[in-house]
Amino acid sequence: MAVVSTNGPDGPARGFAPGSGPAGSVTDVDPIDVGLLAVRLMIGIGVAMHGYNKIFGGGRLPGTARWFGSMGMRWPKVQARMAAFTEIAAGLGFAAGLLTPFAAAGLIGLMLVALVVSHRKNGFFIFNKGEGWEYVAVIAVTAWAVGTIGPGTASLDHALDLTDTWNASTWTGALIAGLLGVGSAAALLAVCYRPAQQFS
Repeated sequence: MAVVSTNGPDGPARGFAPGSGPAGSVTDVDPIDVGLLAVRLMIGIGVAMHGYNKIFGGGRLPGTARWFGSMGMRWPKVQARMAAFTEIAAGLGFAAGLLTPFAAAGLIGLMLVALVVSHRKNGFFIFNKGEGWEYVAVIAVTAWAVGTIGPGTASLDHALDLTDTWNASTWTGALIAGLLGVGSAAALLAVCYRPAQQFS
């Protein structure tokens, strides 16, 4: 099926040739938007579930705090809550496509801290003992990619007419997601992470 290239006031249009299917049919749906929606839902809900598990699963927040303290986080009770609620907020925001570059930055920051604190020493592969950093790196890079491209039309950003604010052609979303994500992770690690010590 042919794809047309037409220029509108907002730049090149994407999608199938007009009239190639009946109105409202699947041919009117942009595959890029469907792909972005699938990625956002899988990554965002998956991360949010990790936050939920920190609060309600296993040892709950006290258990998460003990784990954080054993890895050298200085204020583990505070950081357990911060991690859990950031995972839930950033994950659901990413899934919904709401303030997408900022949600992506939250995911990037979370994954970089997890990479340094928990996974770096275990090598690359996820199946290594202790789990390598492969998984968290994939999430971080995926979050940055979506923050760069934009969430697509199946998103709250699009419904609220926010997508032009961080249009991919301006690199605004990429800069917000990348700089804020990396910067927040670096700041937290510098202030809170003391790997040679244990805290409670």
